[in-house]
Amino acid sequence: MENKIVICMPKAARVIIEKLNKNGHEAYIVGGCVRDAILGKEPDDWDITTSAKPEEVKALFRRTVDTGIQHGTVTVVMKNEETGDLEGYEVTTYRVDGKYEDHRRPTEVTFTASLIEDMKRRDFTINAMAYNDTEGVIDHFDGIGDLERKVIRCVGVPTERFDEDALRILRAVRFSAQLDFVIDEETKSAIRNQAQFLKDISAERIQVELDKLLRSNHPEKMRDAYQMGITKIVLPEFDAMMETEQNHVHHMYSVGEHTIRVMQEVPATRQLRWAALLHDIAKPRTKTSDEKGDHFYGHNQMGVEMAEKILRRLKFDNDTIAKVKRLVLWHDYGMGECPSLRSFRKSLSKMGADLFPEYAHIKRADTLAQSMYLREEKLANLEILKGYYAQILEAQQCLSLKDLAVTGKDLMEHGMQPGKELGEMLSYLLEQVLENPELNEKDTLLEMVKERLNS
Repeated sequence: MENKIVICMPKAARVIIEKLNKNGHEAYIVGGCVRDAILGKEPDDWDITTSAKPEEVKALFRRTVDTGIQHGTVTVVMKNEETGDLEGYEVTTYRVDGKYEDHRRPTEVTFTASLIEDMKRRDFTINAMAYNDTEGVIDHFDGIGDLERKVIRCVGVPTERFDEDALRILRAVRFSAQLDFVIDEETKSAIRNQAQFLKDISAERIQVELDKLLRSNHPEKMRDAYQMGITKIVLPEFDAMMETEQNHVHHMYSVGEHTIRVMQEVPATRQLRWAALLHDIAKPRTKTSDEKGDHFYGHNQMGVEMAEKILRRLKFDNDTIAKVKRLVLWHDYGMGECPSLRSFRKSLSKMGADLFPEYAHIKRADTLAQSMYLREEKLANLEILKGYYAQILEAQQCLSLKDLAVTGKDLMEHGMQPGKELGEMLSYLLEQVLENPELNEKDTLLEMVKERLNS
């Protein structure tokens, strides 16, 4: 990673920078896009920093949006010549932040003509680099060196950076997870001392960082978050899991270590990673012990309640909450003897066929994160269930009321009145069809209704 680095930025970003330069202003792409480009990754956003004041930026470009003009940010809207789409580029004036009083935002912002003064306020060295085609990479804080060393290090004094914005504490772990970097010791020490400041950060901002951490290639960095005292503030239930042992033939790790390994084994989707995190969340509260070891009776049901409280506390959307709750409830299904096809069909009806593929991921990961005891048998049982699932789908067997060959309207046309009895009749028919899928024919079901009404 030599310092003569050439970054291929989008044409529109280059046009913005060149136009600012031609009008007497400094301008560079900055921050995460420089970091990602140096690492050979495709940046999500191309942010620009400039010595031009917001009003000067607005005067130079036809389409602009006052994104955060009080903090010096104007979005310049440019047309992508290849696609014809309009694209927004955030252009922010060099600034120096005033005093921070709440570990979140400065009381005032002062614009400056100095790039290095602007860079001094940024969080980590790897995010404090700028670039343009004329000067190459501007790297006052050895961000390139830290990329080579794979280190997350604060710009300047770590305690000052975290005092300014406590969310940086969680961002340090998130970046270490996304990049597989280590956090440098001075930065780590400051995190331990200032983690309590995270209580001043909004749930929405914490959710975003935790979600990115969990969905990274290294969700095991949650262990670092625990060891540095971060989860004690933002997810204390995780600390309880890390501190709960499992003395049982099926387990070889604490609840927390088991959970970390489950997260590592499931695909990096939001619902699966959060379900993996929360599937055993109630074990610390349900633990009992006897001569046979530790037990966690009812942890699924209590886990559903706890998962909902945690996800609502973190301001998750209703769809994510609903899916995660279902996975927490069903994650232990099939732990014992492998169910029969008939029994599985009934369970699948209750579970919801849409859930099964994700349940299968959780089940496999849960098994691989347990002890070796009966592991091969558990995995073999899961393969049987997957075979059942494929068989049911291929045969298009009825699993819910909407799949029944008759409707409430059909039953009313044959003399039934709307109300409780009609609902009970439909449930009865579904129960029979789940037992014997071949019964799901309209004439057959109507004959069954007639017989039941006359019995």
